[in-house]
Amino acid sequence: GPDDVPPALGSVHRFPFGSPCAVALRSGRVEDVPGDEMGFVQSTLAVPMVAHDTVVGLVQFSRTKGSEPFGERDRALATELAARAAVCIDNGRLYRREHERALILQRSLLPPGDPEAAGLDIACRYLPGNTATEVGGDWFDVIELPGHRTALVVGDVMGRGLRAAVAMGELRTAVRTLALLDLEPAEVLSALDEVARGLGSPGGGERSEGLGGSGGAQWPSRAAQKSREADLSEVYLATCVYAVYDPVTRRCTFANAGHMPPAVVEPGRPARLIDVPPGMPLGVGGEPFEEVEVELAENALLTLYTDGLVESRDQPLDEGLAALRSVLTGPQMELEDACDFVLSTLDTRHGEDDIALLMARIQGLPAEAVGDWTLPREPRSVGRARELARTQLLAWDLDDLVDTTELLVSELVTNALRYGEGEIRLRLLRDRTLVCEVWDAGLVQPRRRRARDTDEGGRGLQLVGL
Repeated sequence: GPDDVPPALGSVHRFPFGSPCAVALRSGRVEDVPGDEMGFVQSTLAVPMVAHDTVVGLVQFSRTKGSEPFGERDRALATELAARAAVCIDNGRLYRREHERALILQRSLLPPGDPEAAGLDIACRYLPGNTATEVGGDWFDVIELPGHRTALVVGDVMGRGLRAAVAMGELRTAVRTLALLDLEPAEVLSALDEVARGLGSPGGGERSEGLGGSGGAQWPSRAAQKSREADLSEVYLATCVYAVYDPVTRRCTFANAGHMPPAVVEPGRPARLIDVPPGMPLGVGGEPFEEVEVELAENALLTLYTDGLVESRDQPLDEGLAALRSVLTGPQMELEDACDFVLSTLDTRHGEDDIALLMARIQGLPAEAVGDWTLPREPRSVGRARELARTQLLAWDLDDLVDTTELLVSELVTNALRYGEGEIRLRLLRDRTLVCEVWDAGLVQPRRRRARDTDEGGRGLQLVGL
């Protein structure tokens, strides 16, 4: 009859409350299911699947008529088989849950959509590995810097799972913090290397358990040594490429910590890999990182990526890099289409590793969008700077910003005269926003300080920052 039809896969099947199967699910004990006199089944065992004191399912063992009924040894064997299957199912559920959490964490740390940057059109893609592999630590970022410059970052934590995703989040946060200090790319990677090494030590430091007392040497105990060895065995290294692009000069400065080389294709030329000394991965320490500065042509296409795009079990790295150059050399297209074309043309379906892809089209600031002047170190340069700024803004039809910009220029140039060194440089940049910059030859960065109520000065940078 219709009741004999087994339930479809994925559908809900309800047992009557007093049935042996329902009792087995509630109690966690094996129950006997009476056979049907008119059927082929002589006896059945309803065995709950229990893992970590939780019932995760039910399995039925049946014997046809003419067979011996189930005995105690059969019940014990059935219980053992069900318990092992329950552990496997529970582990699979836990793994899937961790995989989903790690994926959610990773995606929440990546920039939403395609970031905007001065002098760049940017498109990004992130493809996670398939469900048979754990989530990796690939990431990319686009960071706005002073002077309309932009930092482009792509990195890959060596490891998989939730820990790799957490380490990726910590490194990405550290990169953004270091970028705000306006350091050179090599300096950013050197500082990031220190951060990566700190992630592997308890509490982020090198502290060890001592023998007590104050002063003197602190010798680690045997338990502390074992604990540290366990911690070091879980250290995640990372690779990273950090690039800073200046739209005024169309020059890009690269530093590389063991990562894949950036690729660039200029109009009318084949794609090439930019020769940036790879350095050691983050977390290793040792040699300082090197920088390479490259002038990029207008409408050139810069590509940063992780190794999942060019390397797999069936494709050596050299072949993958050659395939990437071949794909990038193809016909010029819209940036979003170019991203999709790269991913669809290369063999990215193996799912062995995550893939992060960042592509940027070079669009330098036109000369008429830049005002750049050098002023002598003398008091009358303050008035001259205000005059230059006013004239330039009126030429740009930015009359509403003249008064505010004059105030900023006056304050900054005065500070450079009082506290700086050498000649003074004033620069105005017009893109999506107006940028006003003042330099001097001093090597010390200006720092804000909180002025006391009785101080006559010390409030200039606070006013400028409003």
